[in-house]
Amino acid sequence: MSNAEASLRDRLNYEPQPLKFGTSGRRGKVVDLTQLEIYTNVTAEIDYLLSLELSEGGIRNGDDFYFAYDLRPSSTQFVENRRGGICQAVEQALRDKDMHPINLGAIPTPALTYYALRNGKGSIMVTGSHIPFDRNGYKLNTSKGELLKKDEQPINTNVERVRQKLLHEPYTQSLFDDSGNLRHGKSELPAILGDGQDAYVNRYLDFFGDETLRGMKLLVYQHSAVGRDVLVDILQRLGAKVTTAGRSSTFVPIDTEAIDVAQLNTIQKLIDEAGATFDAVVSTDGDSDRPLLVAPEGDKLRFFGGDLLGMIVAEYLGTDSAIVPISTNDAIDRGSLAPVLQAKTKIGSPYVIAGMQAAVAQGHNRVCGWEANGGFLTGSDFERDGKVLTALPTRDAVLPLLCALAAANQRRLTVPELFSTLPSRFSRASLLRNFPRVASLKIIDRFSLTDATVQEVSYHHDGITIQGLSDPPTQASKAHSERLKQISQELQTVFTPEVGFSPIARLNYTDGLRIIFTNGDVAHVRPSGNADELRIYSVANTQTRADEIVAQGVREPDGFLRQLEHLV
Repeated sequence: MSNAEASLRDRLNYEPQPLKFGTSGRRGKVVDLTQLEIYTNVTAEIDYLLSLELSEGGIRNGDDFYFAYDLRPSSTQFVENRRGGICQAVEQALRDKDMHPINLGAIPTPALTYYALRNGKGSIMVTGSHIPFDRNGYKLNTSKGELLKKDEQPINTNVERVRQKLLHEPYTQSLFDDSGNLRHGKSELPAILGDGQDAYVNRYLDFFGDETLRGMKLLVYQHSAVGRDVLVDILQRLGAKVTTAGRSSTFVPIDTEAIDVAQLNTIQKLIDEAGATFDAVVSTDGDSDRPLLVAPEGDKLRFFGGDLLGMIVAEYLGTDSAIVPISTNDAIDRGSLAPVLQAKTKIGSPYVIAGMQAAVAQGHNRVCGWEANGGFLTGSDFERDGKVLTALPTRDAVLPLLCALAAANQRRLTVPELFSTLPSRFSRASLLRNFPRVASLKIIDRFSLTDATVQEVSYHHDGITIQGLSDPPTQASKAHSERLKQISQELQTVFTPEVGFSPIARLNYTDGLRIIFTNGDVAHVRPSGNADELRIYSVANTQTRADEIVAQGVREPDGFLRQLEHLV
């Protein structure tokens, strides 16, 4: 075949790896994130937005379209093997679709989303969020908010159409070289415009007031979070005395859903180096949409998980409808929020947002949701003391931190004392990294029924009942009963009395495998939606027991997760 006849696909010197949707947004290994792959997906997603009515989040040719990015090097630069330069590919795709790209700079994901929604425009955040350094990705928003799960299939259809078109173009006419990079791409991004960060800051200053945190002493662990300076600015302007620590020029992937002893030790070292006492240590993950809250309790540090933090925030705001995923600490079922709790969702902000939309449609007007990772979403405006907090239906790290700190300060409680007002249920989460997703899915399949409509199974002394998403419990058929007895027996070869487990009371399949034991312990196993990771969540009557379940879960080489892997 002559060079003139060769297609781009013929000339590529690597095997393309399609970028896939994760729990929220698209994520992949940097080595696979060619500018061609980014351009392909962004082009297809813009085509989809152009096909929507404005009332459904659509956009029109010539519209402004905002983008921003985190501090991962690959977001804006070429890295090893000339991969990266993701923002440059995003900008080129936007221009080629007759959009007007506007660079809002390195700002938090919720700041970008808030600014874009206020202006009724679409947006893209280039970020790998909390996932390991060797990965990255992006998250696209419609002019009305996040993409939902219903949007993924039509977008994927568009992606394949665009992919085939680009790959089969004559190489000599292609925008891309044989490495999948823009042939005439620029390394510089357009100048930063807009006041996206200021609008985000003012959202909190207008709602809380400048004396809200007066008298509080806070340590901000900055690491490589894109919102590290924004957070300091807001806290100081609300009256707190702030000390900064741990700023890093190297990207640090912080997963606020899986804070372990090593990370608490790092934070303790920062406190020791500061030579002072603090009411709390606060931080966020890489793109600053998930909060981190730690406070001294006696002679130790205590991490406050996002599910409990969300309860504090919802109580502070006075919600009339709360939407949370199935992984949430079940303290919410036992406290003041139980009457406003809606059906629990799968894990991921698109599911929580869909739940919030349903609550608004049902007539609720103080609607919020949150995740175990701490990201807090508001599906409606909230009013408190005559001040209005405008809706932001995407994960946010700053609001939950401010609400918890404000509640403690106003009630003259320490942060641990504030959390002690919640029902005494304690949670923890951790994960095994580099755990192939195919193996994770095999584990879930091994301990599930083939009937995907079954959401929950309950074991009783006189039989087994099963329940669908919105159906009442019914007696399991003979075939189902036999299979479910087998599942229970197999699981109890791993979760044994010797390591503190009582018999299994229930199994929940809303997202992964959630095992509820008769003594109240919970062990929830779930594959990550963004990376090759297998997660375990625990809930128990003491923090020690919750920590113990998770520690035994991820122990190498023979913890619960590895034992489950060996069974399949």
